[in-house]
Amino acid sequence: MSVKIRLRRTGKINQPAHRVVVTDSRSPRDGSFIECIGFYDPRHETENIDLARVDYWVSKGAQVSETVASITKRAREGKKLGATTVTSA
Repeated sequence: MSVKIRLRRTGKINQPAHRVVVTDSRSPRDGSFIECIGFYDPRHETENIDLARVDYWVSKGAQVSETVASITKRAREGKKLGATTVTSA
């Protein structure tokens, strides 16, 4: 069984919110999942992810999607969603 860490869409029409889930790669996007390890809401710019569980599943061979990888990277660096960096010239 190939395991992936990816987003599962929740919310209303035109009001997306996502859960970060560990799932079998063969299951559909909003299908069954093994474990919910966080959430991501792009409209309100909130996100939360359990980094210990991400590390555990990656150690077991789970593949991380691109979006979840960027959320994880941002969480490890302590940056907030939507934060911009200003470089002075």
